[in-house]
Amino acid sequence: MPALSLVTLVSLVSTVFSKQLEAHPPQQQHRHWAQICSGNPTNRIRGCDRYGCGNFGADRQGGKGKHVGVDVICSDGATVYAPFSGQLSGPIRFFHNGNAIDDGVQIRGSGYCVKLVCIHPIRYHGQIRRGQQLGKMLPMQKVYPGIISHIHVENCDHSDPTHLLTPDVPPLPQQDGRWAALCAGNPTNEIRGCDKYGCGYYGAPRRSGKGKHRAVDVICADGATVYAPFSGQLSGPVKFFHNGNAIDDGVQIRGPEFCVKLLCIHPIRYNGKISKGQVLGRMLPMQRVFPGITSHIHVENCDHSDPTSNLERGKEQRD
Repeated sequence: MPALSLVTLVSLVSTVFSKQLEAHPPQQQHRHWAQICSGNPTNRIRGCDRYGCGNFGADRQGGKGKHVGVDVICSDGATVYAPFSGQLSGPIRFFHNGNAIDDGVQIRGSGYCVKLVCIHPIRYHGQIRRGQQLGKMLPMQKVYPGIISHIHVENCDHSDPTHLLTPDVPPLPQQDGRWAALCAGNPTNEIRGCDKYGCGYYGAPRRSGKGKHRAVDVICADGATVYAPFSGQLSGPVKFFHNGNAIDDGVQIRGPEFCVKLLCIHPIRYNGKISKGQVLGRMLPMQRVFPGITSHIHVENCDHSDPTSNLERGKEQRD
């Protein structure tokens, strides 16, 4: 084949291949974004503190509308990574006052566009790859002492990025007979201790002599993803407070061996089948109803027996 024709053919093939990559970039095989902050492999979302809550749609202080981003927990000074591959642009000034955290960058590519704020990028322009070091977390504690330090993650179109940040299944494999992890960020189903509202363990006394706690409270940050502890049939809604407050929702799961009610969550549906470890819904804003409580899912067996032994996922890891 003549040299010129060979060059023309190679050029044509390269052009077609490039167009295919543009239409179907390799990053699209990733259903979720990469880890954004070192020390937070599951992109755990900030719960609530005295400054507010980190979930998408959370109320802002002083009636300043709703939160149009998601706050991914990140320690001051931690390394920050690119959630997907794309083109950088910036700087992004969120506060417009030059404070210690007034910096950020935008990434556009792979079918996404996001602004990452309260970080200092290594550069504001050029290409970056998924998982590549993007910069470092700025000293949020200097500006907001006592806040849960975090990266403000905001889609350019102000849509909710939560489903891209959290995995479909809990991080621990579910091969044993115990229930799966219920809440993103709590892989061992850690039980709420005691706070000013009471204690979360089974049998804990209730205020004003109102009997004993007939359930277990599994720690879960407001807005976090909730998973099915076992496979079964959904039914609901289940109302615990019967007053229509912000957390008066829940669902029942009945399987071959277990039947449980999960309360203070909003399920993606109230009926149908669900598999162990599948996304069930999200944690409701408990801080709005009980400020300062340890936010949690109320886990109650249908027969009021103690579910603790089924929840203790961390026990076999230590034995």
